[in-house]
Amino acid sequence: MRWLRSALVPAAWDLSALLSVLRPRAELAERNLWWVRLAEWLRHAPLRKEGVEAAESTAGTPLPVLRLRHLLNVLDRQPEYRAQVIELLARTLEDMDATLLLADFGFAQRMAFFSELAERIQRKLLPGTAETHDLAEFFQLVFSDAGDRHWLEAIDDATLQRIAALLREAVASSRHPQAAARWRSALLDAMMFCVSQVRATAFSAEIRTRMSEPARSLSSFRQLARAFEDLRTLLEADPPQPARLAPALGHAHALLDACRRDARTVYDHLEEYGVSVDIVFSLQQLQARLTRIRLLLDCLLSREPARAVRELMVQFADTAQGRRSVRALLARNYSLLARKMVERSAETGEHYITRNRAEYLQMVWRAAGGGALTAITVFVKFMLTSLGLSPFFTGFAAGLNYAVSFVAIQLAHFTLATKQPAMTAPAMAAKLHDVASDEAVERFVDEVAHLIRSQVAGILGNVAVVLPCVLLVQLAWQAAFGAPLVGVGKAEYTVASLSLLGWTPLYAAATGVLLFASSIVAGWAENWFVLHRLGSALRWNPRILARLGEARAQRWSAYLQANVSGFAGNISLGFMLGLVPAVAAFFGIHFDVRHVTLASGQLGAALGALGWELVSTPGFWLAVAGIALTGVLNVTVSFVLAFRLALRSRNIRLKDRARVYAAVRRRLRRQPFSFLWPVGTPRPQAA
Repeated sequence: MRWLRSALVPAAWDLSALLSVLRPRAELAERNLWWVRLAEWLRHAPLRKEGVEAAESTAGTPLPVLRLRHLLNVLDRQPEYRAQVIELLARTLEDMDATLLLADFGFAQRMAFFSELAERIQRKLLPGTAETHDLAEFFQLVFSDAGDRHWLEAIDDATLQRIAALLREAVASSRHPQAAARWRSALLDAMMFCVSQVRATAFSAEIRTRMSEPARSLSSFRQLARAFEDLRTLLEADPPQPARLAPALGHAHALLDACRRDARTVYDHLEEYGVSVDIVFSLQQLQARLTRIRLLLDCLLSREPARAVRELMVQFADTAQGRRSVRALLARNYSLLARKMVERSAETGEHYITRNRAEYLQMVWRAAGGGALTAITVFVKFMLTSLGLSPFFTGFAAGLNYAVSFVAIQLAHFTLATKQPAMTAPAMAAKLHDVASDEAVERFVDEVAHLIRSQVAGILGNVAVVLPCVLLVQLAWQAAFGAPLVGVGKAEYTVASLSLLGWTPLYAAATGVLLFASSIVAGWAENWFVLHRLGSALRWNPRILARLGEARAQRWSAYLQANVSGFAGNISLGFMLGLVPAVAAFFGIHFDVRHVTLASGQLGAALGALGWELVSTPGFWLAVAGIALTGVLNVTVSFVLAFRLALRSRNIRLKDRARVYAAVRRRLRRQPFSFLWPVGTPRPQAA
């Protein structure tokens, strides 16, 4: 629609030119385009040329409001233009179907997230047309700017009354004999359509079964249609019955509040039993329709209908912008899912943070076990690359190798260091809810120190074992068979590829992104497992019980409930590390995995093949530096991405960021080794 606007609206239009080309009896598209051009003039026309005092714009009044006042002044001074505008307005009101705007604008045609996503993408790609009788489509053409809601909201009461006077004149001069009643009927119809949609959504199985026990009776939703039918009857009564209208209106408002409360109980169920994006989308549509019903009621019954209409217009302008935004749809509907995923990661991440010497040494021991298993992975990787398979099957085999290795590390209760940051970041973000006091800041810095030294312990444990293990196997194989397991050619290529001066930093950062992505898969898998109640199914499904027995089914259910995220994260990480380079190669992009533990093992293999004289070459030390940087980038990139997602999903705005940074720097100066080894940390003295 912005394409149409920019293509058809001349930048040099001024008010005189607009009024001179005004033709109330022109074709539908031309009449509609005139309103689009007028809206553009309100936003962008120069002030001085139009006779508007530019000084007024500095008083806080938006420029479109100043121009709107100027337009009304011109119409008051020139009756012929006023008559033409009123006639055009009357014809526009006659031409348009208002129900689509009032009842359906901003709501999905199908209550499914991906259908709405496809529709928004289509709307962004395809231009709209001014040849339309749909008031919703026409509204989006006229109010197409992101700032429209601000100046609509800023229209003062006096200007509102002048606009209302124009509308009354347009309705009075309409060719339709019951123009005012027609618009009142459209408001009532729209209200009833929204009520019907609210009831239908609430009665759907996926919403109804997730409400709380008291709300599940749906008494408020059952009464809603009858209450609004009665209210409509009273509004259409002739003569009016104000004595009965007031209690009916109060009852309708009470039911709207009750429906909103009952709908909110579904979120509690989602928090506990897993999040479905489609259910979140349906809930948001239901709540938005409840808000629309209230706004329509205000337009019908408010003592200040002009203000109520302004509020409705502001809401429509907001909706018009939201309907164009794919990002807003994703952010709004995935926020709850993202929060549940990072919360589940936070629960896992707590196990990766060491807070005392015993936990620190245990982390080193577990990381050493992970390094030993990774040594096997390194040799299998070299073997697979020598088979001469096609790139895809080489990548698939490598991914399978990594996945099996990572799952074995999980089953043995060992640790792969670089998987920690993406899991621990949500746990850190959870501690940022309250950093208002100095003591809270110090506690957070303690957690930062715990986290960093946990990563150091994990990386040291991995590297300190994987490199010597691979080296010993190389030397033993050479002693037994006269040649190393990994040949000289591959060893030379490995040393060169790991160099700090090559692509290693970029590859290491990209691998950090994959580590973060695996944590997202892990959180999503656990949410999916809980949402579909697979734990309960494994425990109580009759066929599974008959096959496994009650005790074994219970153990399997509990085990998978506790470990499904780990399996999903490890398997997804393994296949991403194997397949992403193959997929990148398909598009002509050279990409190689740079994982600190795997790279250390590869360097150990190269050292075993090339001999100890390799240590005296610059290439070896450049490779060592590259591995060190790989560890830093693996950890930093995955942690930062996970931390940012956790902050956004929890809606945390860190206002005291400077205080936190200062506290971390202060701890680095005073106790730098606390970030490497568990030591006592000072706490601020109580005043």
